[in-house]
Amino acid sequence: MESGFEEKDFLACCGSTKFAKEMALAAPFASLEQAVAAATDIWFNKVDVSAWLQAFSAHPQIGDSAPSSQSHHQTTSAQWSKGEQSTALATATGSSLQELSEWNARYRQKFGFIFIICASGRSTDEILAELKNRYPNRPIVEFEIAAQEQMKVTELRLKKLFTSKAKVSSTSDQYPAVFAKKVEDRVNIIGGHLTANSENTSGKTSEVRTRTRPPITTHVLDVSRGSPAAGIEVFLEKWEGTQPHPSFGVTYTSGWKILGSSTTDNDGRSGQLLSIVDAVDPGIYRISFNTGKYCPSGFFPYVSIVFEIRESQKREHFHVPLLLSPFSFSTYRGS
Repeated sequence: MESGFEEKDFLACCGSTKFAKEMALAAPFASLEQAVAAATDIWFNKVDVSAWLQAFSAHPQIGDSAPSSQSHHQTTSAQWSKGEQSTALATATGSSLQELSEWNARYRQKFGFIFIICASGRSTDEILAELKNRYPNRPIVEFEIAAQEQMKVTELRLKKLFTSKAKVSSTSDQYPAVFAKKVEDRVNIIGGHLTANSENTSGKTSEVRTRTRPPITTHVLDVSRGSPAAGIEVFLEKWEGTQPHPSFGVTYTSGWKILGSSTTDNDGRSGQLLSIVDAVDPGIYRISFNTGKYCPSGFFPYVSIVFEIRESQKREHFHVPLLLSPFSFSTYRGS
């Protein structure tokens, strides 16, 4: 598909007006990958220092609420900021927020701008530790690091932008049927991991039932802590390349199309990655977990699981749980 985004949409992804104008001029983009490549080039090669500072100032300080605003891009950016800081806020205590506030003030006094970090999936303690680690940097070094972190945020928001576009483009021939259901058909999937044995009882003729949960779900458990893994970014993609299917050992610059993204909640569940439909499109799918942010000292920077749904399976439910520890992971097909 080609993106139909406007300057205000790109301004929600990055608070620099110069960046947003350059992105609007470069649009439309045939894919998310093309948009990210253009954004990276614009951010590091075409905008000036003032644009970087403007983008930094558009963020709420880590641990603070976003300023109230009425414009489209500010409202969208504020909502995204809230989601990106959800793990930090969920893991914060009164004392840790106070310490974070004090270090934020010290940082701003030294460098002249707020502490910028891609906070998605990071706890308050992790953010505070990174702030203290970066504080001794020389200003020129820290300015470059902040710009790199801003680009991470921008890329994450571009993915959200393209995902939102996909969800409302239900009439497009280039999108799977999973987006054809209306928003009001969606239901809460907290009970999404209940077994579905009754859907296909041995010795009985299977009945076609209306789904009450999306056809593809996932759940991440941290076996090293013995608890659900909260705050892990999850992306679901479908193979739409020119080849019938991706091949092992081949690097593809295009072909995968993102269908949905989310962040695991306190129960380790990723939320609704797809709309609820009676039949899912047959094809090859990929679920990717940003395990590197969840466990920076771990062995895996990210984990991707590729699986195929056949024509005969399109009414089944596919549950792909991930059992994670710092140096290993395992998965299995759930009901």
